[in-house]
Amino acid sequence: MNMRTKAEIFFENMKDKKIAFIGVGVSHTDLIKLFLKKGLNVTVCDKKTAEQMKEYEELKAAGAAFSLGESYLDGMAEGKYDVVFRTPGMYYNNETLTQARLHGTAVTSEMEVFFDLCPCPIYAVTGSDGKTTTTTIIAELLKASGRTVWLGGNIGHPLLCDAGRMQPHDYAVLELSSFQLMTMDRSPHIAIVTNLAPNHLDMHKDMAEYVSAKENIFRHQTGGDIAVFNADNAITAEQAFRAAGRSRRFSRQRELSDGVFLRGEDIVCRSPAGERVIMKTSDIRIPGVHNVENYMAAIAAVDGLVPDGIIRDFARSFGGVEHRIELVRTYRGVRYYNDSIASSPSRTIAGLRSFKEKVILIAGGYDKHIPFDVLGPEVTSHVKLLVLCGATAGKIRAAVEAAPDYRPGHPEIMEVSPFRAAVEAARDRAVSGDVVTLSPACAAFDQFKNFAERGKTFKEIVCGWPEE
Repeated sequence: MNMRTKAEIFFENMKDKKIAFIGVGVSHTDLIKLFLKKGLNVTVCDKKTAEQMKEYEELKAAGAAFSLGESYLDGMAEGKYDVVFRTPGMYYNNETLTQARLHGTAVTSEMEVFFDLCPCPIYAVTGSDGKTTTTTIIAELLKASGRTVWLGGNIGHPLLCDAGRMQPHDYAVLELSSFQLMTMDRSPHIAIVTNLAPNHLDMHKDMAEYVSAKENIFRHQTGGDIAVFNADNAITAEQAFRAAGRSRRFSRQRELSDGVFLRGEDIVCRSPAGERVIMKTSDIRIPGVHNVENYMAAIAAVDGLVPDGIIRDFARSFGGVEHRIELVRTYRGVRYYNDSIASSPSRTIAGLRSFKEKVILIAGGYDKHIPFDVLGPEVTSHVKLLVLCGATAGKIRAAVEAAPDYRPGHPEIMEVSPFRAAVEAARDRAVSGDVVTLSPACAAFDQFKNFAERGKTFKEIVCGWPEE
């Protein structure tokens, strides 16, 4: 007799429910299509109008109902829907959602449901910086060792769509944001926290709420689970003492009793069973000390599952994640890098430190209310020309000019709009041997849908220049 999967039971139980999805974006489009394919009662709620929504005709033909425009949340607070899927970018304590819960509506998210339905072990990565690269490294290492891996969360399409096809011996590898984690009441089997620094303070009421949301990645673990922490970051180092399961750490600064650390140029893994050298930092193809940390976090997570030789071979060949210090083109002797994923000052700082020479930096974007004071001294040390574009241009300029080592013209600062003009201004001022990097230190929402669209636009501009 065939046993029904948790996913099959879930969708069966949804058949008599009125279901609403807030937002048609990367995290919801495929999920909405799946729910409609299963014949469920789905309403799409979005600020966009029908004319603005490129998916409208397709979803309408599939049977979706719509609540669009400025009144897209009408009736939700009064319990109009049985189940509401919240987009990760919508604040959990939104007044409408709070009222909906009081009226008996189940407010959930794709990740919350996926954790309930997933039949296989879950790896999950969070942090302020390095999430995408670390998540990708873990997934690729598990694949290289012969495992079937499902990659999702903040990367790729919603894994809830695949839950019914997953097998117990597979692995799910997730990147999780604070928005996704905020409402989680389950934690992964293996949790990784890369680091924590101020971020998304436009969406969280304060830093304490942001950190608390991140802690859900290990808060609900049990004794058989593993949590990996950055021992060099003050916040995550303290978190390591509160993990319910086995706590492993990684460090560039000191040796550890259980974890991965740097000894000279050697990356060493130590456990109660002993220690061994996994590889040298020179084996890592992608530049920057932050990527050494990303590898150490990944090694601590997959230790015992992936042979050391596979880790070394992968590190020597892996060219990095798209939009993360991605070499786009060499034009007129100038190297252009796409670091659009750097949406906070700490990410931009890590990117700047990856280059030996002073660079031309294109920065600025949506204001997440993160202080830029830490960025100022790094810019004066690593940047020869700063090209600013976007809503935060003035704030970044002020932070640089307030830096102790700043002298007028060192670096030179330009404010240029729109985005294309800023990229072209960097090109026009660059000379052979220079590096131009797009590393905005901000989110993209003032000009683009997301960092990926910003990075793609940058690449299209740079690759569109004619050869001479």
